[in-house]
Amino acid sequence: MAWKTLDQMELAGKNVLTRVDINVPVSDGEVTDTTRIDRIVPTVRDILAAGGKPILLAHFGRPKGERVPEMSLQQLVPALETAFGTTVMFAADCVGPAAKAAVDALAEGQVLLLENTRYHAGETKNDAELTAQMAALGDVFCNDAFSAAHRAHSSTCGLAHALPSCAGRLMQAELSALEGALGTPIRPVTAVVGGAKVSTKLELLGNLVGKVDHLVIGGGMANTFLAAQGIDVGKSLAEHDMTDTASEILAKAKDAGCTIVLPTDVVVAREFAANAANETVAANACPADAMILDAGPATVAKVAEVFAASKTLIWNGPMGAFEIEPFNAATDAAALQAAALTKSGALVSVAGGGDTVAALNASGAAADFTYISTAGGAFLEWMEGKELPGVAALSQ
Repeated sequence: MAWKTLDQMELAGKNVLTRVDINVPVSDGEVTDTTRIDRIVPTVRDILAAGGKPILLAHFGRPKGERVPEMSLQQLVPALETAFGTTVMFAADCVGPAAKAAVDALAEGQVLLLENTRYHAGETKNDAELTAQMAALGDVFCNDAFSAAHRAHSSTCGLAHALPSCAGRLMQAELSALEGALGTPIRPVTAVVGGAKVSTKLELLGNLVGKVDHLVIGGGMANTFLAAQGIDVGKSLAEHDMTDTASEILAKAKDAGCTIVLPTDVVVAREFAANAANETVAANACPADAMILDAGPATVAKVAEVFAASKTLIWNGPMGAFEIEPFNAATDAAALQAAALTKSGALVSVAGGGDTVAALNASGAAADFTYISTAGGAFLEWMEGKELPGVAALSQ
C-alpha cells in the first residue's frame, strides 16, 4: 500500500480539502438516491472527529467550464446535512475570494461544500494555475472519489501533488477490495463478465484471461463467443464482426490456463418484452427466428459449481437481459449463489459497474457481497489493468 490513509495524517486544526463524488440523481431539486452521499459519511465524520475541517470538492454533471445553474452543488446541501448530522456551509465558487471567505469563516464541527469544480474549464485539463488556487484553500488533501480516479483533473490528481495527501475511507475501501480481488487474490479466482458487447470490454477480457482461473461470459457478448465457435445464434444480439477477436481471446485463455465458461443452454424468445413466450434450448439449438435473452438452468448450475470451487469472485455485467422478467433468472440465481458462499465465509466477492450494481440490488444479493463498488469507469479501468491517475498521484 503506497498511499496514506486518514489515520496517518495530522488533521487537528487543519483545512482538509476532500474530493468526493456526490454526482447523485436529482429530481425537482430533491436527491432521489443518496448512495454516493452515504458512502462518504465515514470520511467526513472521521475528519471532524480528528479536529479537522472538511472542505468538500466535487463535480456535478458536465457543465464544460460554464456556470450552469441546474448543475450547482448548492441543491445537495440539505441531503448532505441529513447524512452528516451537522451544518453544511456553501461557497458559490471552488476558488477565489468567495471560497476563501467561506473557508476562513468555517467553524469547528461544520462542513464546507465548494461549488462545482467543473464550472472552471481548467478542472478537466488539470490546469496548474487552478490547482494552485484550490491548494491555497487547504492544508491537507484527502481523495475519497475513487469513481473519479480515472480522470487526471485538478481536484483528483493535481491537488495530490500540491498538498500532503491521503485516501479517504471510501477510496481506501475500494482500493483494498480491488487489490484483494485482482492484485493479490486468494485462488482460485473467477470473474463474471457480462453485458451487450465484446467491443466495449476487449481490454477487460484480454487482461482477465491472464489473471483469473475461470472466466464466466454472459449477456449479449456470450452470443458473440458462441457465434465464433460456428454456432447459429438466430436473431440474438451479437457482434459478428468481432468473432475473430472472440476466437483470439479463447485461444489466449487456453494458453494462460484460464477456463472460459459459456452458456450450454439458453432461454430464447421471439420478442424482447417482459414475460414474452420463451423456451429453454441447447446453446447450439437457437431457432433462426428467435433471440437468446438469458442463460439456461444447466449453465447456472455449471456457474454455481465454479463459484463453489473458487475463493475469490470479481463481477462486472449481467448474464442476461436482467431488466425484464423472466430473463433476469440466470443473473439472480448466480448472484444469490455468490452471496450465500460469501455469507458463509467461503468466498470473497467484489462487484462493480452500473448494470451490475442494479442487477445485484434487484436480486437481493448485494447486501451479502464482500464489496460493491459504486465506481463505473474507474472500476472497469482498474479491471482492465490500467493505472488510474488519481490513485497514482496519491502513491507518489
